[in-house]
Amino acid sequence: MITVPYYNIVIVPDIYLYFQNNYFQKIAERPAQPGEKVVFLMLKEDKAREEMQADDFYPIGITGKIEAIDKDGNVRGATGHRVNIDTIATAGERIVVTLSERQDVEDMTPEDVESHFEAVRTAFLQHMQKTQFGLLARNYVQQWDSLGEMTATLSFLLGNTNEEKYAILAADTLSERTTHMEKAIYEYLEMEKVKKEAADAQASSNEQIYREQAIRKQIEFLQKQLDEMHPESISDVRKFEQKIEKSQMNDTARAEAMKVLNRMKQEGQNSHEYGMLYDYLDFVTSLSWKKEEIPPVDLKEAERILDEDHFGLQKVKKRIIQQLAVMTLNRKQAGSILLFVGAPGTGKTSIGQSIARALGRSYVRVSLGGVRDEAEIRGHRRTYIGAMPGRIMEGIKRSGTSNPVMVLDEVDKLVRDYGGDPSSALLEVLDPEQNNTFTDHYMNVPYDLSDVLFVCTANTTDTIPEPLLNRMEVIQFPGYTATDKFQIAKRHLLPRSMKDMGVKAQSLRVSDAALRAIISDYTMEAGVRGLKKQLDTLCRVAAVRLVKGESKSVSVSPRRLREFLDQKPIPHDGRLEEKQPGVVTGLAWTSAGGDILFIEALFTKGEGKTVITGQLGDVMKESVQIAVSLVKSMYPEKAELFEKNDLHIHVPAGAVPKDGPSAGITLTTAIASLVNGKAVSPDVAMTGEVSLRGFVMPIGGLPEKLMAAQRAGVTTVYIPRENEDDLDEVAQEVKDGLTIIPVHRVSEVLEKVMSV
Repeated sequence: MITVPYYNIVIVPDIYLYFQNNYFQKIAERPAQPGEKVVFLMLKEDKAREEMQADDFYPIGITGKIEAIDKDGNVRGATGHRVNIDTIATAGERIVVTLSERQDVEDMTPEDVESHFEAVRTAFLQHMQKTQFGLLARNYVQQWDSLGEMTATLSFLLGNTNEEKYAILAADTLSERTTHMEKAIYEYLEMEKVKKEAADAQASSNEQIYREQAIRKQIEFLQKQLDEMHPESISDVRKFEQKIEKSQMNDTARAEAMKVLNRMKQEGQNSHEYGMLYDYLDFVTSLSWKKEEIPPVDLKEAERILDEDHFGLQKVKKRIIQQLAVMTLNRKQAGSILLFVGAPGTGKTSIGQSIARALGRSYVRVSLGGVRDEAEIRGHRRTYIGAMPGRIMEGIKRSGTSNPVMVLDEVDKLVRDYGGDPSSALLEVLDPEQNNTFTDHYMNVPYDLSDVLFVCTANTTDTIPEPLLNRMEVIQFPGYTATDKFQIAKRHLLPRSMKDMGVKAQSLRVSDAALRAIISDYTMEAGVRGLKKQLDTLCRVAAVRLVKGESKSVSVSPRRLREFLDQKPIPHDGRLEEKQPGVVTGLAWTSAGGDILFIEALFTKGEGKTVITGQLGDVMKESVQIAVSLVKSMYPEKAELFEKNDLHIHVPAGAVPKDGPSAGITLTTAIASLVNGKAVSPDVAMTGEVSLRGFVMPIGGLPEKLMAAQRAGVTTVYIPRENEDDLDEVAQEVKDGLTIIPVHRVSEVLEKVMSV
């Protein structure tokens, strides 16, 4: 047993398979000297000297001799024998060990050792011959004398762990040590073989890819040459490449288009997806992606165009001019989304064409009536068979520009069901804060809708969801008066009908009286759609007579209208000829305009029941109950009439559904008239909702109702006081023909109509 002073100890942080020709770090209080005998202790983990403990060292070390020390303090030494580390004592930087020699067991003959060495060396040489260092490595390998020297030399390549290296050092028998060394080298050779095979496979794959790319480039080059020589037969791929280059798509859209184009190249024309890819590219490249400049608008010219195309509608035109002025000042799309609300045939859709003409923009109409699927607005995802873009983007494509005037027709007829809520999808389209990045599901890329001038139309706002309605500014289209209809028919409808039917101006003469008769006797609407149909019929009959040669020109007078229109005049509800208690004229609003209705009340012997007939809705039935209670409270002395009789309320034209609160004042007056036995003049009509406290509440559709009253021959109309401001929207012609009396309480109405 030998005790070794601390300054003769070299700490080796990493275990080397064999130590000759390797450098070690010496840790001692004094410098080591060449020729000095040392002991190499194997450290399990790299630690500072003052932190080392006995358990941090492997139990087997190696004796050695220092051969040289370089200028950086690195020690080069030669190894001797293996030794057992019997004890280790550490105190700060001082380390003292006791050693005992560890014997080797020579259990292999020299011939066996040589045989193993030659086998390993041959395998290594075969491996090296496949590398670029083959010849140089052969001469180097031939100089090795033993398997141990070979293993030590290759130790930096083998990548063994400290435990695996220590296993070689700790092996006492030569056979065990040889087995460990062979295993290390053979594992290295197998790993190199696998690496080479993987590299060769990768190289082969890359070569195939590069070859395919080169062939494709050649094909593209030749195809370009052919396309230039024969532009009429250009390939689909080249056609779309040119379209994408010329388009001014945003970066996201261009990347998506190129991705689809590359896929179309790979799929080829025989692929079942080729048609879908073609349709997509055809759609996105047909869109206008260019940001259009908004030139100043000549407001005088715009006013002239609106007046030329539409008679009347002064309030509507004024609001449109305001919108155009705001756009001119901002030099961009600005202002509210306009929602035109009115009866059919009042010009809501056609005025959109006039706006487009005034702005010099394209016009496109998108019908939303009956749309129940959200995909009709946002488009279908391309994962579905038969996918197509939504109606908004389809309209943009039809317009051929990025800033058309787009009329969204009949937004009140959107339907919500299991297919989604299209009105919610429309919110993004109409929101100026969101529609600059509107993404159609079919396109899957954002498109800027902020320059589109959206105009919406509806017959009523009752069915439009509140969030959507809040996005828009409602502009009411009142019905046309008889004078308006006459001017529209004479200036626009009749000339257009004659042109459509091929009838020349000198071949057909329609007198003014005939036009007025058609308006008053053959139509009963707020708009002019029915009037247009009648004029079309008149022109067709004239065309037949002209073609048959029955006459060279046709004249139409009021007496000959039945001959041309082949129908009887439409019976209009006019004022009552006689007055009687319990019958009062009311005013109602329908989607086709205003109309009058008669409320009839009658007592019959009974037990105090209230009978309601005339196909009344729930709201109107509630108005009946309110009116009965109100009359009972106003005339308590008449309570016996209600107790001993049944009250029958009837509204004629039972086949027509009727609903709404605006008949409350009429119902109350009819019952009060019946109770008091005082008839109300047929010249009087009224409209308004009533409360149980006797107040007259405001109603809607006042312009249409007053026109219906004038048309029926009524002279006096009672309206709620809170609707007095709505009279500004009523045509002066209508106001001049009526005595309009605003009232606040039902008692005011009863006091006036009962005293007549």
